[in-house]
Order: sequence, then C-alpha cells, then structure tokens
Amino acid sequence: MTQPALNDRRFVLWGIPLLSLLITAVNLPTGPYGRWPMVLVHWAISLYFTSGYWVVTRQLWLGLLQRLPRPEQTPRRLWLLAGLAVLATSAATVVLTLPLHLLLPRDFPLTFDLLLREARFSLVPTVAVLTLYEAMYFFEQWKDNLSRAEQLARSQTQAQLDALQSQLDPHFLFNNLNTLAALIEPENAPAQQFVEQLADVYRYVLLAQGQPTVPLAEEMAFIETYLALHKARFRDNLVVEIAVPPAALARRVAPLSVQLLVENALKHNEASRQHPLHLRLWAEAENPDFLLVENALRPRTAGLAPGTGTGLANVRQRYLLLNPARPIEILEAAGKFAVRLPLL
Repeated sequence: MTQPALNDRRFVLWGIPLLSLLITAVNLPTGPYGRWPMVLVHWAISLYFTSGYWVVTRQLWLGLLQRLPRPEQTPRRLWLLAGLAVLATSAATVVLTLPLHLLLPRDFPLTFDLLLREARFSLVPTVAVLTLYEAMYFFEQWKDNLSRAEQLARSQTQAQLDALQSQLDPHFLFNNLNTLAALIEPENAPAQQFVEQLADVYRYVLLAQGQPTVPLAEEMAFIETYLALHKARFRDNLVVEIAVPPAALARRVAPLSVQLLVENALKHNEASRQHPLHLRLWAEAENPDFLLVENALRPRTAGLAPGTGTGLANVRQRYLLLNPARPIEILEAAGKFAVRLPLL
C-alpha cells in the first residue's frame, strides 16, 4: 500500500503556537513583576519546549508510519507509539532542559524530580499531537479509499456498458459452439474436446465480466483450459509448468489478469521447435503474496508490430484501483521475463 504524502505545514505553523499558548494558560504565572511580562516569558519557554517535543513526536510518528503503513498494522503501530513516546519524551526533556540549565541554572536545575515532573506533564501534549496526526492520517486514508472506490465503480459501470454493447456476439458465439460440439462425430474426440474447451473459455469470460475480483482457483482453472487450446496449436513448442499451492488458490485476483499476462507471453515471444516457449506460473508455498508468470524472453518480430504495453498498463490500472498491499512488479533479466501479480 502506498502511503499518502504528509502535507502538515499549516498544521505545524498553527499547532505549535496554539498548543504552547494553551499550556501557558494552564500554568498562568503570578509574581511581583507583573502578569503580562511573565505570561510572555512563560509563553516563550513553552513555545521552545513545545517546538522540540512536536518535532520529536512528528519524526517518531513518521518513522513508524513508514515501517507499518498498512491498516492491519495499525494496532501494532499504536502500541509502539505509546511505548516509544514515553522514551522519546523523557529523552527530549533532558536535551531541551540542558541549554536552559546552562543559562539559568537556578530556575532550571537538572534534578531528577524536576525532570520527571516535566516529562510527565509533557506526555499530555505529546499524546495530543500523536492523536491529531493519527486522525489526520485516518482522514486522508478515508478520502483516498473513497476516491478509489468511486473510480472502481465508474470502471465497473463502463465495463458493464461495454459488455452490454457487445453482448450479442459473445452469446451468439458461445451458443453456436455448444451446437457445433453436438454436431461433431463422437469418434472425433480431439475436436469434441477442443470445442468444449473453447466454449468453457467464453463461458468464463462472460461470467467474469463486471466482477472486481475472482478467486485465483477459478482463474487458474480457466488458464489451464486457455492453455490447452494453445497447446493444440503449438504442441511441443509450448512448455507449461504450473505450481500454485492451495494457500495461493484461496486468494483473489482481478478477472482475466493472469490470462492477459499469458497472452502477452504467447503473443510476443517465439514458440518453435528450435526454441520452445517455456511458460511457468507459480507462487511460494510459505508466503503466497504473489503469483509469478514467467516466460523465456525471445521476442518474435516477424509479422508482428512492436508491443505497445497497453495490456500491462491495463492490469496495472485495475490493480491500482483495487489497492493491493504491494504493486505489480516486472522483472527482466538473463533471458527471462516475469511479472509478479499481487494476490488479494
């Protein structure tokens, strides 16, 4: 998951003076030198301490947010914030008091009781600042998710409209494939199987339209049928290896996303007797967060226009709207091309 950029400049410019003024108001000074001069002195001291605590607290929050940005990591982040805030505030109290002790040793003695009292009091504004930052982050996440949901809804609506506009042809072809299968002689088993597999492919395409995600198990069953059709054409020129553990099959993917990656491999690479196309689809058994679609990289240029990258861009855009924990990764090295597709 990508973390939204933190734009808190106005928040800092207004927050530090107001919080320091509030702290000064809670501890209004009294003395023979007059009320307002003492208020200004105490406000200046409060502004000094508040600025220091704010900077330390902000850096602590940003550091933990970079390491634990995902929603399911929020409880862990909050517990770490609670513990580290105490340590950071205590250390900041000593560091901030030291310059004042050198200037005014009688007013700011470095005694344990004074430092402990100052640290305990400073925990209140520290907690307030952390709460404000968490609330601000939550609100930004909420706006980002709302915008993403609206884009996904618009994308699904457009896909449904496109499907309705082209509904006649797929249904017409699907129904006629079933009719053709019934007309083929029972003895011609390969032709019968090929037509049935082709009908299964169109059935899945029709059912998957309009769905934001599908189980990987369904997508892989479709992929096996889809590759069986190509094996009938390529025969031994296409070598396929599929190794997807049950834990990965229980996850979800965008419909037809794996098919598009397989299609890209078949479309843009040579598959001949001299150079068979090796295609591998697999996921790690211990940590099934990605499905890897790998193929031998041997570009086929004869009779084909250069790839435009539209297919991969389409998959990237769909996954961007689905907000996966990690982005799609493209790897190209040592004669091999691979795409790491996040499992949702």
